[in-house]
Amino acid sequence: MPSNTIAIASDHAGFVIKSTLVLDIGKMGYKVLDLGTDGPESVDYPDFGYAVATAIKEGKAHRGVLVCGSGIGISIAANRHPEIRAALIHDALGARLSRQHNDANVICFGGRMIGADVARDCVKVFLGTDFEGGRHVQRVDKLSKPTSS
Repeated sequence: MPSNTIAIASDHAGFVIKSTLVLDIGKMGYKVLDLGTDGPESVDYPDFGYAVATAIKEGKAHRGVLVCGSGIGISIAANRHPEIRAALIHDALGARLSRQHNDANVICFGGRMIGADVARDCVKVFLGTDFEGGRHVQRVDKLSKPTSS
């Protein structure tokens, strides 16, 4: 799996923040796999959540970044894939804990909810934080298994 490739995508409402993050992630030394959208014209967020999830599932990227208007829809779309642990984040503490405790592999933002500076800080923390393992391993393992009902 490409350990230095980050997949990124957004819908129209996240396009501006996504464009900023593409540049920042590249400056951090990562290869960026930009899966769109490429402008402010209205598009459907599930398509882009699925695109990042598929890139990770197929080994084209190690982690992902997603942005839509609220961050909610695109995180739901990504989390429909068992291999994905997408976390909707609003601050650096959440970014750190999503990696340390949940081994999140996708970070999601609401382009209408937070500014570019907060998103930048969160991505830097997210990409620079390792999973703690230990007591969290069995919990994270349960996230990808079907529930018994």
